[in-house]
Amino acid sequence: MRAAYASSLQPDAPLSGLTVGDLPFSAPEGWVPVQVRASSLNHHDIWSLRGVGLPADRLPMILGCDAAGVDPDGNEVVLYPVVEDKADPRGYSLLSERHPGTLAEQVAVPRENLIPKPAGVSFVEAACLPTAWLTAYHMLVSRGRIADASTVLVQGAGGGVATAAVALGVALGKRVYATSREPGKREKIAALGATAVEPGARLPERVDVVIESVGAATFDHSMKCAAPGARIVVCGATAGHKAEVDLRRVFAMQLEILGSSMGTAAELAELLDLCASGKVKPIIDSTFAFGEADQAFARLASGDVFGKIALDHT
Repeated sequence: MRAAYASSLQPDAPLSGLTVGDLPFSAPEGWVPVQVRASSLNHHDIWSLRGVGLPADRLPMILGCDAAGVDPDGNEVVLYPVVEDKADPRGYSLLSERHPGTLAEQVAVPRENLIPKPAGVSFVEAACLPTAWLTAYHMLVSRGRIADASTVLVQGAGGGVATAAVALGVALGKRVYATSREPGKREKIAALGATAVEPGARLPERVDVVIESVGAATFDHSMKCAAPGARIVVCGATAGHKAEVDLRRVFAMQLEILGSSMGTAAELAELLDLCASGKVKPIIDSTFAFGEADQAFARLASGDVFGKIALDHT
C-alpha cells in the first residue's frame, strides 16, 4: 500500500528522511483495519523524522497520528491515536511511535479507538481533530476548567494547538486574547473573534486560563497575565523548556501550573459533537492530495502555517 514514512532519521534535515512509496500493511492481532479517507500532519511528524521519540530500529515507520476513514463494516470513523503501551514511561504511545501511523491507505487500531464520525463533519475536518484539536480541548475543558472561567490567553497562535485553542475558546463563549509575532496571523486571529496582541503586550484584564505551548519565551508574560487562582496549562515548549518561574507570584496569586498532553477518547467524541453542532470548525491552512504528501510536509516545515495541514486520500 502507499504510505508516507520515515525511511531514515535526519536531525538537521528531517524532510530528507521522508519517503512516499509502498510498504506492506500490518496489524497486531485483534486490531481493526481502517480505509483512510483523510489524514492531517502535526509537528510530531517532523520531530519523528528528526529521531525524537523514534529510534532507528523502528524504521521504516509510517508517519501520522490523525485520520478519519471507513471501518470493515462500512462505518465512518475517526481514529483516537493513543494506544496503551506499558513499555513507554507515559503508559501510552501515539500511532507512528511504536505502531504504524495514519499517512497510508490503511491503518490498524484497537476497536475501542474507533470513534463514530458525525454526518455533519467531513472526513478532512474530522482528520484534523485527534491530536492538536483534542490537545487544545483537553487543555481548556479538563485541565483549565474553562467552564469556571471568563477569559483566556493563548500564547503563540498560528500553529495547530494554539489556533485550535483560540477557536474553541471563542466557541465556548469566553473572551479570548492571543499573541502572535506576525501581523498577518494577528489579523486571522481577530477574524476568529479573539483579541490579537503582540507577544508580551499588556492585556486590558488578567485572565483565568492561559494556554501555554511556547515555553521559556512567553512564560513570564503568562504568569503576569494570570488572575488570582488562574490556571496556566502547559502542553509544549517550542521556544525553550527552561523557564524561570517567580515562585512568589505563584503562591501570592494562588496560581496553578498544570501539565497537559493529548486527551481522552470520550473528549474526542465531545469535540466531534461540538463541530457537528456548527459552533466551531477546524481551522485548515491547506489541503493536499495524498500523493502530494511531500509538498504538505514542506508546507508544515516552512513555519508559515495558520491551522492544520490536511491530506485528502480520496
